[in-house]
Amino acid sequence: MFEQLLSQTKLENKMKNSNINKSVFYGSFFFILLLTVVASIWPTIIGGFFKSIQAWLVVKTAWVYILTVGTVLFSSFWLIVSRMGDIKLGPDHSEPEFKNHSWFAMLFSAGMGIGLMFWGVAEPLMHFASPPVGTGGTVESAREAMKITFFHWGLHAWAIYAILAVMLAYSCYRKDLPLLPRSLLYPLLGDKIHGRAGDVIDVFAIIGTMFGVAASLGLGVIQVNAGLNFLFGVEQSTLIQVFLILGITALATTSVVLGLDGGIKKLSNINVILAAILMFAVLLLGNTVDLLQAFVQNTGAYFSDVVYKTFNLYAYEKKEAWIGGWTLLYWAWWISWAPFVGMFIARISKGRTIREFMIGVLFLPTGFTFLWMTVFGNSGINLILKQNATELSAAVNADVSTALFKFFEYLPMSNALSILGLTLVVTFFVSSSDSGSLVIDTLASGGQQDPPLWQRIFWAVTEGVVAAVLLLAGGLDALQTMTIVTSIPIIILIAAGLYGFIKTLRTDYQLMHAVQNHNTVVQYSQASSDWKDRLEMLTSHPAQKDAKRFLKEVVRPALNEVRDEMIDRDLDVELTEKADKSVALNIKNGEVEDFLYNIRLRTFEVPEYAQDDKNTYVRAEVFLSSGGQDYDVYGYSKEQIVVDLITQYEKHFHFLHVKNAEVQQS
Repeated sequence: MFEQLLSQTKLENKMKNSNINKSVFYGSFFFILLLTVVASIWPTIIGGFFKSIQAWLVVKTAWVYILTVGTVLFSSFWLIVSRMGDIKLGPDHSEPEFKNHSWFAMLFSAGMGIGLMFWGVAEPLMHFASPPVGTGGTVESAREAMKITFFHWGLHAWAIYAILAVMLAYSCYRKDLPLLPRSLLYPLLGDKIHGRAGDVIDVFAIIGTMFGVAASLGLGVIQVNAGLNFLFGVEQSTLIQVFLILGITALATTSVVLGLDGGIKKLSNINVILAAILMFAVLLLGNTVDLLQAFVQNTGAYFSDVVYKTFNLYAYEKKEAWIGGWTLLYWAWWISWAPFVGMFIARISKGRTIREFMIGVLFLPTGFTFLWMTVFGNSGINLILKQNATELSAAVNADVSTALFKFFEYLPMSNALSILGLTLVVTFFVSSSDSGSLVIDTLASGGQQDPPLWQRIFWAVTEGVVAAVLLLAGGLDALQTMTIVTSIPIIILIAAGLYGFIKTLRTDYQLMHAVQNHNTVVQYSQASSDWKDRLEMLTSHPAQKDAKRFLKEVVRPALNEVRDEMIDRDLDVELTEKADKSVALNIKNGEVEDFLYNIRLRTFEVPEYAQDDKNTYVRAEVFLSSGGQDYDVYGYSKEQIVVDLITQYEKHFHFLHVKNAEVQQS
């Protein structure tokens, strides 16, 4: 089996080596190797260096983080409620690649699934014991602890992921740009993104993703080791943790080899199912009614305070140590992970409208997170408030990685819950690792969504090696801090990308609006003089051979006639065909949007209401540059095809006029 895999790897290496962006691949690997060696040899010095930068950022640029996250959040809301939300992430006729439950499972697993396992009990208890304002250990501090936890893990985090993901998905699936961070700057830089400037952006994204995943993997195995120690008495040591990294890396590599459908999607579905089982088990084994009441109240308190907390810098109370150690740390971490998570979410989101995408990415995982934090956080707080569970509080203060397993000791079936929790920690780490590998593969191969197999294995193994080396050398904390520091350039990327994105969206909406709503009497002349013939066409279900004959004998001559006329008028026009499946006329307009009129044959199952013995039939549908228009022209005469084409061209002209008028006014 191994030899077969190796031979397949060598073959793909030869066949797909041309897909590699050598500047990005070798440049990122060089810097990863260099930083890993430096952090391994001088972990204390490097850690101190990055911590000093982080401390300076907290004092001098905290307002930048707060303003950025606030802008991102409210921009996300604007996309949901505005008319721009009607635009699809892809051509108008595209459909989602994955079903809703698989889509949610994958974005949730990649985004922060492992963080909930690590902090679900620990963070609420830490805020409860030591709130930023007031006295700890009280009912009031309990309420505040849950509001702060919701704030850190709620809409703000997912808005950062969502805004970068929607910009990437739009650039890739709507504008045919590569699925790379560099594409965000196309509205500003144009074709320059395909040069050195774009390579630098992608190298930076690979380095941030690699060290973010490696640091998370290295720190996460500490929790796995703690769970094994709790359940089976396995020694907690660096050597054990290195072996755990090797095991998780092997599982992640296997998942990466199986691909997005065969590995990552299935594993993500398993993650969400196991997480739901664990959460509802704790909910039912605990005080169920109290927890559900707390969930409703916590959610209401979060939304009532969301604006205040978003912009609260403690400017009058000077809580720099607290906000720097919590809120800004979270914002920087989410931002630094945004290229990784954003690219992955974009990869799985083709075919959804912007509104559907933003609602799904913002509210579905946030709702699950709120329930999770309530079940685990409020349960832990109640144990301390009502049952004086001092050992749980001491465990959190001593070692955060043991908090989850100490918490399970206070519940029935503690061993079963611990085994399930430990399994979930491992599977979440595996899904994070292979998601990271897939993103790095895409970056290093110039945006190829199916990178070479050998490259997928290479990056998955590299993540494990980097994590193991830094864990042995004590350099993980330094790299975690470095990952956070890298958030500043990503803030600039998001800000520039958001400006260009909104500008391009407005143009795209104008085109869609012009095509759908600008009508003239010309288009109505397409109606046949013999309405009975037209009715016959509407109720018939043509076979493939009939549709091909229509394409050859009616559509092609009609488009040829228009092409010849346009050439006589000195227009840059081209007629293209695809193997008796489509005929297209493309009019190139220089610096503005080209016009495309394409009649494409599409096969459908005959509906039950049609009362036809055939299983399938063919439609001749019109496609424009924005995608399919969902109407059938089979049975039109040559003159009617010409009229329909000219009508669509007139609508395109109307769009160009509106756009030009706006430019002149501005």
